Amino acid sequence: MKLYYSPGACSLSPHIALREAGLPFELVKKDLTSKTLADGSDFRAINPKGYVPALALDDGQVLTEGPAIVQYIADRAPEKGLAPPAGTMERVRLQEWLNYITSELHKTFSPLFNKQASEDWKDAARKLLDRRIDYVAKALEGRNYLMGETFSVADCYLFTVLNWAHWVKIDLSRWPGVTEYQKRIAARPAVQEALKAEGLKG
Repeated sequence: MKLYYSPGACSLSPHIALREAGLPFELVKKDLTSKTLADGSDFRAINPKGYVPALALDDGQVLTEGPAIVQYIADRAPEKGLAPPAGTMERVRLQEWLNYITSELHKTFSPLFNKQASEDWKDAARKLLDRRIDYVAKALEGRNYLMGETFSVADCYLFTVLNWAHWVKIDLSRWPGVTEYQKRIAARPAVQEALKAEGLKG
């Protein structure tokens, strides 16, 4: 398998998941702003949407969209417990979290990275993020991970998205439980390996 990624982007989530799952894969870097790969080829030939992540499978198929990719990875290594079994209510809860992270957190960060976004738009996004991180903080009370005491691919995604806070001047220390959660995830060996491989850690 090949994971197409940009350092620190949302592709960090499936990158962590692949390492947690212990699956063999190759990393292929895409420039965050351009649509080209390191060899100069057009990334849109891999993923016409033009953005990461994309996971090229050994049979020639390509998966896109982070929540779908991480569930695929989890199901490839069920013994690792990165997702509850399909068909269970716990799996639906995992999908609920993945959808919340992608639509309510991930997308709300987007204007804060957009140089063309107005200050009003950015202020509105920050206010929304405050409320949405409040929700996450409440959900994490009394538990180590989003799904309880078991690390899952939802944690790969939440860690990745919340990691953007320092880039856009959002102080997570207002939510002590969230900062402790981030430290707990960052300490995992697979997370350390992924951060190092992407040049995000010395």
